[in-house]
Amino acid sequence: MSNFSVVREFVLLGFSHLHEFQSLLFAFILLIYMLTVLGNLTIITLTCLDSRLHSPMYFFLCNFSLVEVLVTSTVVPRMLADLLSTHKTMSLTECLTQSFFYFSLGSTNFLILTVMAFDRYVAICRPLHYPTIMNGPVCVKLVVVCWVVGFLSIVSPTLQKTRLWFCGPNVIDHYFCDSAPLLKLSCSDTRHIERMDFFLSLLFVLATMLLIVVSYVLIVAAVLRIPSSSGRQKAFSTCASHLTMVVLGYGSTIFIYVRPDKGHSTHLNKVVALMTAVLTPFLNPFIFTFRNEKVKEVIEDMTKRILFLSSHR
Repeated sequence: MSNFSVVREFVLLGFSHLHEFQSLLFAFILLIYMLTVLGNLTIITLTCLDSRLHSPMYFFLCNFSLVEVLVTSTVVPRMLADLLSTHKTMSLTECLTQSFFYFSLGSTNFLILTVMAFDRYVAICRPLHYPTIMNGPVCVKLVVVCWVVGFLSIVSPTLQKTRLWFCGPNVIDHYFCDSAPLLKLSCSDTRHIERMDFFLSLLFVLATMLLIVVSYVLIVAAVLRIPSSSGRQKAFSTCASHLTMVVLGYGSTIFIYVRPDKGHSTHLNKVVALMTAVLTPFLNPFIFTFRNEKVKEVIEDMTKRILFLSSHR
């Protein structure tokens, strides 16, 4: 019976309660999505093309931007289609596939943020050893581990969800196939999967956040020992962008996933989830660009080069 599903399709409610604002919401989210993809792909392109950005910090930022594009792309295109459609159904296979990639990429995201914090710790607290510790092969291995662990960790709960029995209502009160709303619809015993989801949330959110906090405590202690105020300001400025993304990403995720009884306050969860799926990826390029002099310098030089070439055609 565990392998038998009466319900094979689900209806995503999304923002159907805002039916009079569907077109406006579509235009707004589409604009944000296009700017998100453009901004993050710009960071990836600049990092690949300009040798000034060939350093561990920008290598990690490049991967972080790639994850941000993929995370938002697992959710937003489907959300946009549903905003203009009256047929908002999703098969169980599609639902579990979307859920798998969303949470795998989210886990990878937190691991990369942790690696970025470690990179800043080594750069500031052990500057003489930085080239040796954060050499090319080490950086590649760290990123590969982030991607592999992030994806493998979600395989087991996803496989267990394929064995669930759905026999009743098929309406998911969300704009994507989130885990908690899906489990609420199952007629099977989902307590084991819920505990596993909660454990993974603790592991990937609170555990990585603890490592980041420890890194920044050590960084602050090291920076305060720098005698010159300009030196302290320069050291802090290299961490400001990363710290801003940590606060944005962790704040919304902890509110939604790292707490029991996550099925309550569904409308509030949907609004907060927009920060993770739409707003944070959108802000990423602006935060890392506007707060980083080297990236701004590369963008200015690249813009001048493009304008020069176009004017001499």
